[in-house]
Amino acid sequence: MRLPRRGPLNYRWARRIAVAVVGGTVLAIGVALTVLPGPAFVVIPIGLAILGAEFAWARRWLRKVKQRSADLLDLIKGRPS
Repeated sequence: MRLPRRGPLNYRWARRIAVAVVGGTVLAIGVALTVLPGPAFVVIPIGLAILGAEFAWARRWLRKVKQRSADLLDLIKGRPS
């Protein structure tokens, strides 16, 4: 049994695919920069923000990254959390 075809790729799917490719690439570059010289801790949140435009899991990860970096800054500055 074949599922009915809904027609050609529409704008929503094209946008979702483009966001996945661009955000995934930026995120992969950020992960690579953790072992290479470069600003990995700047690039990874940018990749998650791009992916977060379309994917809920990326928004959750971005919230965790923001919270942990705020906690780290508070620890460095000597403020209690």
